[in-house]
Amino acid sequence: MILQAVLRATAQFSDPAFWGVAAKAIALTIVTLIGLGAAVIWGIGWLLPDQINLPWIGTVTWVESAISWAAVPLMAVLSVFLMVPVASAVTGLFLEDVADAVEARHFPHLSPATPLGIAQTLRDSLGFLAVMAGANLLALVLYLIFLPFAPLIFWGLNGFLLGREYFQLVAARRVGLKEAKQLRRKHALRIWLAGGVMAVVLSVPMLNLLVPILGAATFTHLFHTLQSRA
Repeated sequence: MILQAVLRATAQFSDPAFWGVAAKAIALTIVTLIGLGAAVIWGIGWLLPDQINLPWIGTVTWVESAISWAAVPLMAVLSVFLMVPVASAVTGLFLEDVADAVEARHFPHLSPATPLGIAQTLRDSLGFLAVMAGANLLALVLYLIFLPFAPLIFWGLNGFLLGREYFQLVAARRVGLKEAKQLRRKHALRIWLAGGVMAVVLSVPMLNLLVPILGAATFTHLFHTLQSRA
């Protein structure tokens, strides 16, 4: 079920109409990532002095140059962590368009969904953004303590959070927020596993740019499959 949803979502990238939405989302994701990455790198450079005195080595004056040379690979690494809040924010903006495109192709018999509304979507996205940021900051301790298992902790935590957010937003368009929460609790394990797939993709630089669109499309398929079997 989960694999089928992911494959169908992936296959829709060949749809020109879908690519129009995807291109806008990817462009916004890239701009946001560059902005956040640049801010982090600037912050590191601001905190570090222009020169450092090291025992037995002497004065080191190339710290700023080293940061400049390391900017590109550093941003690639940072993108794994920065994509967590970025994916949440971008998904909230483009969820309706992605879900509509998926339903138009695969579920044309359905009546138009009820839009969540800009205010509610913004409120939910900001709330979820705060939860994700807080959870991942707390998880940094676990990453350091259980370093060999850090990827599994990252995938498990963010898989749960992403699955919860994506499914609830998609389902609320069709059945309302109250029933969407009930469906999420009923199918919690499947939703967590599907979110885990998104979290794995999220940890791959460059490929993670697709997560906001791929996630929204995958969970649209998953919602309709689960609802049809209810």
